[in-house]
Amino acid sequence: MDAENKILRLILGDQLNINHSWFSSVGSNVTYVLMEIRSETDYAKHHIQKVVGIFAAMQNFAKELQHKNHEVIYIYLNDEKNLHRFDDNILALIEKNKFTQFEYLLPDEYRVDEHLKAFTQKLNISSKVYDTEHFYSTRSELGDLFVGKKTYLMETFYRHMRKKHKVLIDDESKPLHGKWNFDEDNRQKLPKSHKPINPLVFSNDVAEIENEIIKSNVNTIGKVNSKQFIWPINRKQSLELLNFFTTNCLSLFGTFQDAMAPNEWSIYHSRLSFSMNIKLISPKEVVDSAIEAYHKNPDEIAFHQLEGFVRQIIGWREYMRGIYWLKMPEYATLNYFQLQEKLPGWFWTGETKMNCLKDAIHQSLNYAYAHHIQRLMVTGNFALLAGIHPDEVDAWYLGIYIDAFEWVEITNTRGMSQFADGGIVGTKPYVSSAAYINKMSSYCSGCYYDKNKKVGEKACPFNSMYWSFYNKHEAKLGNNPRIGMMYNVWRKMNVDAQNELLEQADYYLKHINEL
Repeated sequence: MDAENKILRLILGDQLNINHSWFSSVGSNVTYVLMEIRSETDYAKHHIQKVVGIFAAMQNFAKELQHKNHEVIYIYLNDEKNLHRFDDNILALIEKNKFTQFEYLLPDEYRVDEHLKAFTQKLNISSKVYDTEHFYSTRSELGDLFVGKKTYLMETFYRHMRKKHKVLIDDESKPLHGKWNFDEDNRQKLPKSHKPINPLVFSNDVAEIENEIIKSNVNTIGKVNSKQFIWPINRKQSLELLNFFTTNCLSLFGTFQDAMAPNEWSIYHSRLSFSMNIKLISPKEVVDSAIEAYHKNPDEIAFHQLEGFVRQIIGWREYMRGIYWLKMPEYATLNYFQLQEKLPGWFWTGETKMNCLKDAIHQSLNYAYAHHIQRLMVTGNFALLAGIHPDEVDAWYLGIYIDAFEWVEITNTRGMSQFADGGIVGTKPYVSSAAYINKMSSYCSGCYYDKNKKVGEKACPFNSMYWSFYNKHEAKLGNNPRIGMMYNVWRKMNVDAQNELLEQADYYLKHINEL
């Protein structure tokens, strides 16, 4: 190695982008380091599949770099000299190998970003930070777009992104097929006779990694079949999953994107978020592949299916990241309704008599995955109605889902799901009674509770808790035009009916661990 300039480059576990310009040439004076450390396994209580999946992907990525003749140092979880913090491990490597420059990629988490910024300021060698070359937008782009504005409308940002990147627009920067958003064409319930396609899963052997995690007593949740780990752990598998989605699922994605059914954990969802969030594949690759599939099969894939999918990635995903970097770190403390309760114990076991929650939580524990409506309108809906502190809800979502990284999790949870940000992300709280859950799922059939009953024995808890929530927060929500109709209904109820609902909700909330 050239003694004049020896460069150490850090790659985080969610920065596994083999197409990054860093790797376009092999430098004999450049060494890459990846590390499995306790500061990352322990800042939240993660699903075992999440820890296993990230470590497996990191190990595969390190091997791929070595195969391309890059110098790589890999620090395993139980290495004797592992100091279990980024800064401590890097300092030890600099001292041991006499590196003269340290470089890293912009972290996606505020916590890690602050840690590395503080660390490099104290370093006695030069340092440099690079973009990850992954996202469609920069960290500050959303803030720049809405400068001076009080609201941050996702639709405005989505249209800006479509125009800027020339996605699904004509030569005059107008949307294809005359509309920007085809949301109303989506969102149907799964017909009883309809059996979704079996999802593509992988059979990765990650037993060795699981054993190392157990050996080091990392505290995890959920379960894993380590001989047949189902998630993609390299770029090849991620591209296979992308191809499976565009070939077999995109044609019905939009139609059933909000549908829920017991034992149907994947339906027509892409499940590409884990691969994208650790950067095995890029959002542009995903969007371009979906558009290419549409052009190849216009008779099979309706435009509304494609637009709904593209909006999730180029719109919602990028928008959430923009809000995160605009509003952190204050965002992580927002609690608009001043909620204080703890999550019921069965959120960690799935042992509840409510079918919708039982299924969504068991699925999350088994697969480290639930789709957006299960997260928003089942678990999130219940948590908000039950008055759970946003910190509790954040910790649960961040831990249980394989694709949950704070930049995308906290804005969805604290913002969209819990309305803890008071309306930065969403224009109204996303709460519902049993009626919506029944409309979009078959959960209510055969449930211990009766979806049609608001009060009395076996009345569905969602029904009374729904009205109790609106009553409790009328001072903050009463003038919201998007939910004015619900307050009109509430105010027209006679006092006895109102009191019955409030008493029923109060009983359920006091006995929440028994529901």
